[in-house]
Amino acid sequence: MEMEYQKLLKRAMENLPKKESHKDRFVVPELVCEQQGNKTILKNFGDLLAVLRREPRHLARYLFKELATRGSIKSNLLVLDTRMSKENLRNKIESYIQEFVNCKVCGEPDTKLVQEGRYTMMVCEACGRKTPIRIL
Repeated sequence: MEMEYQKLLKRAMENLPKKESHKDRFVVPELVCEQQGNKTILKNFGDLLAVLRREPRHLARYLFKELATRGSIKSNLLVLDTRMSKENLRNKIESYIQEFVNCKVCGEPDTKLVQEGRYTMMVCEACGRKTPIRIL
């Protein structure tokens, strides 16, 4: 009886679909930045938002606050009113991903932001965890 169970278990495990790692399906695009005078333009801001699944204003407000600068959103571009290195901008986006995209429990990027009363919650679609986030 035990031997039959082990065979069935082994066969079931072999038939399971292979698990995708989140690194393969969650790839942050390489930043395309351009310097124009005292401004830095992030040209693929729309592509970045599509991968992160976040509202343009949320990411823009975070970057403006963290980089201590002003700026604007123009269609799929983010314009920062200061000269900024690509590495510095990349580091700030990585910290945004850690705080506002990746689940605090399971680490998966499958989250969405939901307003519940006065609080904004990050809801993980993978594990179901709700985590309050700070307001920007």
